[in-house]
Amino acid sequence: MSVDDLGAVVPLTGIARRVVSLVPSLTEALVSVEPDAVVGATDWCTHPGDLDVTRVRGTKNPDLAAIRALAPDVVVTNKEENRELDVRRLRESGVVVWVTDIETVPQAVASMERLLAALGWTTPSWLAESRELWCGPLPPVTRTVAVPIWRDPWMVVGAPTFTTDLLRRLGWANVYADPASSRAATGRYPAVDLADLDAAGADVVLLPDEPYVFTADDGPEAFTRTPTELVSGRLITWYGPSLVEAAALRA
Repeated sequence: MSVDDLGAVVPLTGIARRVVSLVPSLTEALVSVEPDAVVGATDWCTHPGDLDVTRVRGTKNPDLAAIRALAPDVVVTNKEENRELDVRRLRESGVVVWVTDIETVPQAVASMERLLAALGWTTPSWLAESRELWCGPLPPVTRTVAVPIWRDPWMVVGAPTFTTDLLRRLGWANVYADPASSRAATGRYPAVDLADLDAAGADVVLLPDEPYVFTADDGPEAFTRTPTELVSGRLITWYGPSLVEAAALRA
């Protein structure tokens, strides 16, 4: 027996041979360790690019019948990404579910270490490297940032979130997550007025390509006061092998 991130006892024994992942970050991570063991994933699981498994719809509307038909040893989910209702329905039907809960980079690393141990899988080199790269003391703040994740309405990354913690470990402080700031917002992903966002005092507004696909022609034109930078959403919102790549953002 193992215990997931929410303290639920998960009846996993031996080595997991059939895994369904409902979390894009964790799909990439799991496939990097045991590619043949991942038998199902969401439509949003885009990495690795050649992933060839049964698709079970989205993170918020998974096809529970399709998941059950795959007869998984375990379904891997996340408290933020997936609905508690779907977790409960799967468990009530006899499906084993592991729930992760991740709000910081060290939590992500520790969570994946525990999950892999529960699955009976080995620890990949990228995970050990991620611990070395990300789990030390916080560096000095070198710039302030704001991170929209949607427009019309505009929504930004707040706290407590994995993205805010990762950015802080790069030396970048999120103006919407600092409790001492007058811009500190309520909620993990609060809606904000565009004028307020442009006047928030950030050194730069980071425009990721997910969940909203900001591009050179869609996003930067909205800001008249604050410089913008396009950034890979995977590098600042995913936990998995991308953590090693994300460390290059420090350069």
